[in-house]
Amino acid sequence: MLFDTKVQELKYKVLKGVAKHAMHDDLVNAYRDIPFEIIPGKTPHFRCCVYKERHILTERVSLALGGRKESDLKVEVIEEACDECPVGGYEVTAACRGCIAHRCEKACPKDAISFDVHHRAVIDKEKCIECGRCEKVCPYSAIIKQERPCVKACNVDAITMDENNAAKINEEKCIECGACVYQCPFGAISDTSEISETVKMFKNKSLEDTRIFAIVAPSIASQFSYASLGQVITGIKMLGVDDVVEAALGADYAAMEEAKELSQKGVLTSSCCPSFVAYVDKHFPSLKPYVSHNKSPMAIVADFIRELHPNAGIMFIGPCISKKREAMNTEVDHVITFEELQALIDAFEINLPDLKESTLDNASFYGRIFARSGGLSDAVEQALKEQSIEFDFKPVACNGIKEARGALLKLKAGKLKANFIEGMACEGGCIGGPCCLSHGPKNAKEVDNYGKEAYEKSIEESVRVFEYQK
Repeated sequence: MLFDTKVQELKYKVLKGVAKHAMHDDLVNAYRDIPFEIIPGKTPHFRCCVYKERHILTERVSLALGGRKESDLKVEVIEEACDECPVGGYEVTAACRGCIAHRCEKACPKDAISFDVHHRAVIDKEKCIECGRCEKVCPYSAIIKQERPCVKACNVDAITMDENNAAKINEEKCIECGACVYQCPFGAISDTSEISETVKMFKNKSLEDTRIFAIVAPSIASQFSYASLGQVITGIKMLGVDDVVEAALGADYAAMEEAKELSQKGVLTSSCCPSFVAYVDKHFPSLKPYVSHNKSPMAIVADFIRELHPNAGIMFIGPCISKKREAMNTEVDHVITFEELQALIDAFEINLPDLKESTLDNASFYGRIFARSGGLSDAVEQALKEQSIEFDFKPVACNGIKEARGALLKLKAGKLKANFIEGMACEGGCIGGPCCLSHGPKNAKEVDNYGKEAYEKSIEESVRVFEYQK
């Protein structure tokens, strides 16, 4: 299995190790064994010494076993791993020519710029307020702003530094989008895992005589490049899952309901992305009444399964960290990311390319395209048509939190020309989620092609399953 970065590979090895220990009811020794399994001998691989490497791996094992229970966040900082990045701020680079114009000095409102013996600019960090005026006026672009990757990745200003210059997450601001998790080059920020509890659910299945359902996000179609989707579904069943259901089925239902709600309220935002909902809740609380009252596709399908099978075990598989928080208030028992799914498959020694294909036909084209930016808006528009609701639909599909912020600010100011905000925290939509196996550019056409393979050709045909149940 190929990963984008060594950080992902390291995370995978820990998750796989924890899954194996859980399979053998030996989690008590996971802390001791896994660091030595990954870093044997005395030669360091990525830190100053093997002792620090193993200590950090021990902390990773802790995260893989659920993390620190005193925090509700599903994203945590491994302080021991966060020690290599510069604090940041404005810096004068070697491009400074020592010119005599001194525009940077004149632009600084705090007299924070002086000049050394070579006439090159020097910034006094004690005086600098990081206004950026010097950067803008330098004719050589010799002044740049250095930012820690995690700080730069966080679009909600939830990351600061503690007294030891380690990253610190502000729980009041964090929306658990996971952007910092992938961007941290040292893997010092990671999501907590439910992989051991999921293995336990598989092991207890025969003892408790229960059925296990896996709800899979439509973005799964873009993940496993070395196997077909049908083989992946078979692999999931071999873990101990009885039935695999598309979250896209819930997306179809959500589209129909949001179309009705939009026509009644006149202005609405989507509610399928938990990070976007958290963003509105924490950063734009006055706009909460505009958020759709509909549950997310995951929660809708989980409710449906629970009604049919009250004692079932229900897991969700997707690219999202914030789903782990959302699941706490739904019928979903455990959330597993695509990274964790790969670790489970390999821990169970399942070779996907050797498997026969299973079918996955629970949703329509429109439910499946929720996976990419703009797909939700397309689905709501289709739902309006299928229900013969006359409404002048004017959507704005926000591709990431930055675009969502702009739309929400306009809505708050009464200047938004659109009447429906599709809010997605990840750029590209769910196919750009933080726990995808691959984070390279993804073509939205691939999602559409997957949607075109759907057996159901309309949203109305797809959601009839809910009507049958009633």
